[in-house]
Amino acid sequence: MKKLATLLAAALLSLSLNLFAQGVGSDMDKAAKDTGHATKTAAKDTEKAADKTGKATGKAAKKTGHEIKKGTKDVGHDMKKGAEKTGDKMK
Repeated sequence: MKKLATLLAAALLSLSLNLFAQGVGSDMDKAAKDTGHATKTAAKDTEKAADKTGKATGKAAKKTGHEIKKGTKDVGHDMKKGAEKTGDKMK
């Protein structure tokens, strides 16, 4: 009778450990899938942010180039006017 009780206790312990291990395995699988999904979402968000940054940088560079061109024309015009005035005074 004592052997039967020991066998039943060992079988019950073995069964409960097996069920617990399956539960942990299932939880680990779910956690891995959730982490993979979160990583994929973060990567997409990062890619979108990089695209927006690239577009904004391109627009800023274009605007800066335009302003430099405009400023260069203004300086050239002012230099021409100054040279004309200087030439008039030297005559």
